[in-house]
Amino acid sequence: MKNNFISVMSGKLADEPFVHSFSSIEQLAKVMLAPNRLAILHTMAGAQAMSIRELARRINRDFKAVYRDVQDLLAADVICLEEGKIVFPFDAIKFDFMIERSAA
Repeated sequence: MKNNFISVMSGKLADEPFVHSFSSIEQLAKVMLAPNRLAILHTMAGAQAMSIRELARRINRDFKAVYRDVQDLLAADVICLEEGKIVFPFDAIKFDFMIERSAA
């Protein structure tokens, strides 16, 4: 899939970018900003669906560790399963977040 933005429900090119929100910066960091998970997303961005074993080979990591990271990314709806293979159906990721002082 080489579309920049895909509507998750329809599978068609979306007018607006797909937005995925996290409840906190800590949750974003835990799910997506860990170096090993960023490597997974970087490898999968713009790539075809692949098996976890193939992904582990491409990023040169142990299968079990990659499997755990993939399960967490699946649970957060960042990647998805398609016919038994994992898919990140986007060419790029843009992070946009704000850190502000909490009300006292």
